[in-house]
Amino acid sequence: MPSLPELARSHTDLDADDVSWLQLLMADWQIVADLSFADLVLWLPDREGRGFWAAGQMRPTTGPTAYVDDVVGTFLPSGRRPVLDEALTQGRLVREGDPEWREDVPVRVETIPVRRHHRVIAVVSRNTNLLGVRTPSRLELTYLQTASDLTQMIAGGQFPSAGQRSDHADTPRVGDGFLRVDAEGVVDYASPNALSVYRRLGLSGDLTGNSLAELTRQLVPPRDRPDEETLSAVLGGRAYRDTEIESQGVSLIVRAIPLRPQDRHIGALVLVRDVTDLRRRDRELVTKDATIREIHHRVKNNLQTVAALLRLQARRIGEPSAKAALDEAVRRVGSIALVHETLSQQAVEERVDFDEIADRLSTMVTEVSAVGTPVRVRRDGSFGSLPSEMATALAMVITELLQNAVEHGYAGGAPEGVGRVEVRVSRPQGRLLITVEDQGRGLPEGFDLERSTNLGLSIVKTLVESELKGTLRMAQRVEGPGARVAIDVPLEM
Repeated sequence: MPSLPELARSHTDLDADDVSWLQLLMADWQIVADLSFADLVLWLPDREGRGFWAAGQMRPTTGPTAYVDDVVGTFLPSGRRPVLDEALTQGRLVREGDPEWREDVPVRVETIPVRRHHRVIAVVSRNTNLLGVRTPSRLELTYLQTASDLTQMIAGGQFPSAGQRSDHADTPRVGDGFLRVDAEGVVDYASPNALSVYRRLGLSGDLTGNSLAELTRQLVPPRDRPDEETLSAVLGGRAYRDTEIESQGVSLIVRAIPLRPQDRHIGALVLVRDVTDLRRRDRELVTKDATIREIHHRVKNNLQTVAALLRLQARRIGEPSAKAALDEAVRRVGSIALVHETLSQQAVEERVDFDEIADRLSTMVTEVSAVGTPVRVRRDGSFGSLPSEMATALAMVITELLQNAVEHGYAGGAPEGVGRVEVRVSRPQGRLLITVEDQGRGLPEGFDLERSTNLGLSIVKTLVESELKGTLRMAQRVEGPGARVAIDVPLEM
């Protein structure tokens, strides 16, 4: 399905600012659709004047749809629907005389010119399924009147407004709680859901006839209120803004859209939503995230303590082979501790940016190397973000492979005086490919990975095949002396 910018670029003369204006309208036109009980379709005039392109569509949540299928991307020739042509050329709201029949459903069509800087840049068709029309209640009449005010503002270029977008991802919708206030901020009408929200704040009477800002000040202690300027601007209906109020364990978001049909302020649409349960879950998630990070921090500290004890023990041992074994154990514990240290600092739980870990492991291995030859490790490519369980196993694998390349590849020195190890990484189609190459002595003659008794390689083989569900291959470098290790593991384990 093509996007609005794609359609505008391919078929219209609209510039980037025009498209931004239309995107701003579409960001909030769910409100207009719900208040109208009607489907909205955004039509863009073709640059050659041949007709209109459907660039957006919104169905109401308050009534039956008039469109079973999506129409975005379709083309409507000029003259096929005269009300579109009239709205574009005359710049006024147009209502079709007789209903249109679509699959045995009568649909009333109205068109609204979208004006920006005294130009009509698009047309919105409002399509009402008449099978859903019944004798309107006061709620429905107020909805329709507010929708009428908003459509006049669209036609006059007063809606949308650059300041009207909410900062909250859970911004209220019409069905959450609807209030209409007059030019003085006094409530003309409040929906049952809006009244329920205020009951949770402690309201015992009615909302209608009260100043919404003053009534809220009576219900919410000063310490729990947003600043007075924001409270008056939003609850008084004078600004395209929203605010969140939390008091006595109750959280709600309030959003105001001033109504200025014919450029005259007549009041505002105020939407309210009870987000108490959402905020409670947010706090639980924050607590859970902090707990997980604290656990990783403590695991890291415990592992570092174990490594320190092993290091002390190694210093007291005179047997070289035993001392080397303990040093290897210290290195392995340190690589796991490094993963937990990184996880303890991550804001997103259970995933870790592995590039930093790999680079720190490279530094750790080369700094503690006892071969007497300086070795430089270069990484080409990015590991990206990996699940924590994968990162732990992969850290052990990288550590062992780097240590193996340093100790066995350059134990007898390097041709240029400096050993080089290259780690190449790629992520093609859901897999992680890792290649570790050195330019040292290479593999022993007759080497067979399956029969190798090297503890480090046994650890690598077990982790790659059992933990990471991947494959491991070792061979001599093709381009020259040295060894090459290739690992292929799935990213989704």
